[in-house]
Amino acid sequence: MSTLKDRLTADMRAALKARDELTTSTLRMALAAVGNAEVAGREKRELSDDEVLAVLTKEAKKRREAAVAFADAGRAEQAGKETAEGEVLERYLPKQLSDDELAELVSGALAAGGFTG
Repeated sequence: MSTLKDRLTADMRAALKARDELTTSTLRMALAAVGNAEVAGREKRELSDDEVLAVLTKEAKKRREAAVAFADAGRAEQAGKETAEGEVLERYLPKQLSDDELAELVSGALAAGGFTG
């Protein structure tokens, strides 16, 4: 059974062979962040898929925040690079619910609990 970290490594190697510089550099950065998290405690340990997912979520958030900061500073090229890196990371994150899907879930939960208003 393959782990998320194994998938990241395999995809990075494939991107390297395909000469896809953006994907290669982004996945290298993500794997470095995972490696740092693995050695962050008292002793080195293998992260679970959920923990790797948490690291990827954190890295994707950093990219979104950096893209906004660069865009606000008028550095569109750097903002574009950060956005592109974020999109590469998003491939490995669970699909986010749309506003309509979220509203439907909340209204269903409220109705099931007998809440009104």
